[in-house]
Amino acid sequence: MNKDVIYIDVEDDITAIIGKVKDSKEKIVALVPPKRIGILQSAVNLRLLERAASHSSKRLVLISNNSALAALAAAAKIPVAKNLQSKPELAEISALSIDNGDDIIDGAQLPVGELARTADKSALGAAALSSPLDEAISENVAEMPKATPPLAGQSLKKPKSKSGRVPNFNKFRKRLIFGIAGGVLFLAFLVWAIIFAPSATVIISARTTDSSANAKVTLGDSLSTDLAGNSLKTVTQTLKKDVSVDITPTGKKQVGDKATGTMQITRTSVSNQTMTVPAGTSFTNGTHTFVSTESATLSGTTVGPSGIVQDSATVNVEAAKVGDDYNLSARSYSSNVSGIDAEGSDMSGGSSKTVTVVSSDDVQKATDQLNQQSSDDMKKQLTAKFNDTFIILDQSFKTDKGTPQVAPGVDQEAPSGKATLTATLTYSLAGVAKADVSSFLDAYFKDQIKGLNDRRIYDNGADKVTFTDTTAVSKGFTANLIATAKIGPKIEDQAVKDLAKGKRYGEIQSSIESIQGVDNVDIKFWPFWVSSAPNDTKKIKVEFNLNESK
Repeated sequence: MNKDVIYIDVEDDITAIIGKVKDSKEKIVALVPPKRIGILQSAVNLRLLERAASHSSKRLVLISNNSALAALAAAAKIPVAKNLQSKPELAEISALSIDNGDDIIDGAQLPVGELARTADKSALGAAALSSPLDEAISENVAEMPKATPPLAGQSLKKPKSKSGRVPNFNKFRKRLIFGIAGGVLFLAFLVWAIIFAPSATVIISARTTDSSANAKVTLGDSLSTDLAGNSLKTVTQTLKKDVSVDITPTGKKQVGDKATGTMQITRTSVSNQTMTVPAGTSFTNGTHTFVSTESATLSGTTVGPSGIVQDSATVNVEAAKVGDDYNLSARSYSSNVSGIDAEGSDMSGGSSKTVTVVSSDDVQKATDQLNQQSSDDMKKQLTAKFNDTFIILDQSFKTDKGTPQVAPGVDQEAPSGKATLTATLTYSLAGVAKADVSSFLDAYFKDQIKGLNDRRIYDNGADKVTFTDTTAVSKGFTANLIATAKIGPKIEDQAVKDLAKGKRYGEIQSSIESIQGVDNVDIKFWPFWVSSAPNDTKKIKVEFNLNESK
């Protein structure tokens, strides 16, 4: 059978030891006292300890080789074992008279007086030892119930303790706080339910007629909302996006080097004036033309011994076009400048090849492809920038294209066989604030019923307004604003509230239904326990259900 070993501390009192015994989970409890036995030197304490163990249905064993303690334990009927492995035995009472030089308990030093009186006896009988202690134990544990052995087949029952419990003041304090808080909340609820919560909604069904608006308006970010000027202020959202289109060049072009050489020009006109042949002068032979790359100055005509002498000069020239067919031998050329002859040298260095270049048609096709790109996603992004307080002008959506850039440029060779057209597109979408539309329509329909004091605008149609024929202009847009208003008998909200305050359902209904143009009246009270409208008109709400006149 398992046992629980409890080591007693020198500072433990008898109450602490009894508590440890009671808290033990095992039926057999081994108590190991310290070398200085301390509290267990009292026979009364041992009797108290044995009695408490008996009430808790536990069996005690003292672990000690102290003969004096064994004698005291025997008087309390507590068996003693020399160690945790040896068999416990109930010691003989005469063991108190044996002194082998160990630390035997001296009765004169014990805290209990009766032990001091019996310390000199040579032999201590069990009856003599137990009689005075029994009286002391009876005085200390008179109220402790006696353990009754269980009948055969019955389990041990834990004895009930008659000791009173110490009040739990923390639990009491919490309950008190919760009680006070609950009371405060209940009072607050009553105040709220009686004073603040009650409200009423008066729902009036009134006969109305439709009145339409169809106004030509100008819309723009720089404008203000004004009925007199038929203008509405707008807000425009924009997004920019860089787009590109790949081009496959289809143009062809001859490229290469131009043939070069020199041209000797001689003056043929007779004049004493100096003659200048400018750079860029052309010299042609058949289908081949060369152009001078520098100017030349020819002196005036002179007469020498051999006759008339004309000045000449040599200038550098290059072919008008690339190609090896301009690599010509020396020959004569005619010039576009009159009064000179020209003799060309051998021309060389001309070469040519055919390359693919970007043509104007290629750029136009790429531009058309750019225009065909879908802009639906950009429109969705712009729409998301407006909140629900705006009316979006769908027809105002537009795309502005910057000047497209082509790389390589038009008539330029595309070494990779590819070219790219890029452009920056600016998307824009305009919207007008519902509040501005509502104020515009209020002014519009008030002007319509001017002079009719018995009429009132119940709905200006701002929630269902539409804009048609939206056209871009310099300041923004022009459009037709179309809306339908509900106009009926003049019933002022404040007058209805004053009439309803403090009254019950039937009184309110009969009073308001007597007004001309009212078809029906319903009143809703809140919360459910309210049966009359509050006296505070701020807690009364008026709603209108509009019925069109037939």
